[in-house]
Amino acid sequence: MSPILQSLANGSARGYGAFVPLGAAGAFESIASASGTGSSGSITFSSIPSTYQHLQIRGIFRCDKASNREEIRIRFNSDTATNYAKHQLGGDGSSVFTDSGVSTTFIFPGNAAAATTTANIIGVSIIDIQDYKSTSKYKTVRSLAGLDQNNSAGQINLCSGLWMNTAAITSIEVSLFSDNWTTQTQIALYGIKGA
Repeated sequence: MSPILQSLANGSARGYGAFVPLGAAGAFESIASASGTGSSGSITFSSIPSTYQHLQIRGIFRCDKASNREEIRIRFNSDTATNYAKHQLGGDGSSVFTDSGVSTTFIFPGNAAAATTTANIIGVSIIDIQDYKSTSKYKTVRSLAGLDQNNSAGQINLCSGLWMNTAAITSIEVSLFSDNWTTQTQIALYGIKGA
């Protein structure tokens, strides 16, 4: 396994200090992990403990959609209403693009590689969920994601999102629109204790 995939799987988090403030050694703790089954496009982490300051999801994503990529969706506490907002800044090596949405039904944190993408190519996202247990503020999300489609149409994305709800987050759904996660998909949820 490559060092990048091993880091995503094992939870060696200090290498991501530029994206999430470094705390003391051991400030990241593994909460749960899951893999795609090939027959479902949804993975849910439930009963998330309230013992951390922030959460982080690290994932490698591939799906069976018959195209080059598929948008990933994040939802909290089974909320499918229009209580989300999303923003994206991306680049593909030749151009820069932006996207945004308000009153959406999900947060966009990156893309999954799809069936027509070269074998063993995957999308990668690191997703931070800030102050997830707060009951006095809306929840903000930021992610850094990338995907190399067929070695010629790759892109990198810096995304942010908002869940307009003051409830503490106790469950997180990571899903696709209508397709299935392949067995190459691996998603891990971590708790961040803070400095």
